[in-house]
Amino acid sequence: MATHRSISERVWGWLVERAKIEPIITPTVTKRALTPMYCLGGLTFFFFVLLAVTGVMLALYYQPSPDTAYESVVEISTQVQYGWLIRGIHFYAANGMLITAILHMIRVYFTGAYKKPRELNWIVGVGLGAFTVMAGFTGYVLRWDQEALGAAGVGYGIASSIPQIGSMITYMIWGRNTVDTCGHFFASHVLLVPGLLIILMACHFWMIRRHEIAEPL
Repeated sequence: MATHRSISERVWGWLVERAKIEPIITPTVTKRALTPMYCLGGLTFFFFVLLAVTGVMLALYYQPSPDTAYESVVEISTQVQYGWLIRGIHFYAANGMLITAILHMIRVYFTGAYKKPRELNWIVGVGLGAFTVMAGFTGYVLRWDQEALGAAGVGYGIASSIPQIGSMITYMIWGRNTVDTCGHFFASHVLLVPGLLIILMACHFWMIRRHEIAEPL
């Protein structure tokens, strides 16, 4: 006797059958992968999704201009309905993503999960870590208060000291003046860095599916 399925179950079944996505959504997960230390990568991705959702909401009210950036942040926190909550979630999710990404990399290193044949995935993971830091830095500067501007100045000094490509990086990210800086940091934070993160995450997840989770040392 056929079991009765709800409309949502039938729609989902139709989508899975037509799109052939069942091998992606029903992977084999070992018991080891369900332990807390092996869930750090998944937590990092969860925080990224949370940041994307809250970031879209914040971008609706943020004004990337030196004259209005700080005031728009204050307006989000004090006047926009639930703006303080959305900004708070965004802030703590950003810290959570950075912490879990670092812990995930430490776990991978000390369990030897970066060794053959997973060297390329380790390189991709290091890139993800670097862009996670970049996302946090560009988002911090968007507050456009004295501390943020000071951080932007320190970052400019570090970037400009890179041999050969330092001047190119500072021109691309900081621009020629404060108007360029605010606009470039906003574009980097909401488009460039998230786009690169999504591409690297797709490669990262694909290689995990191909090589599976490494056995501990």
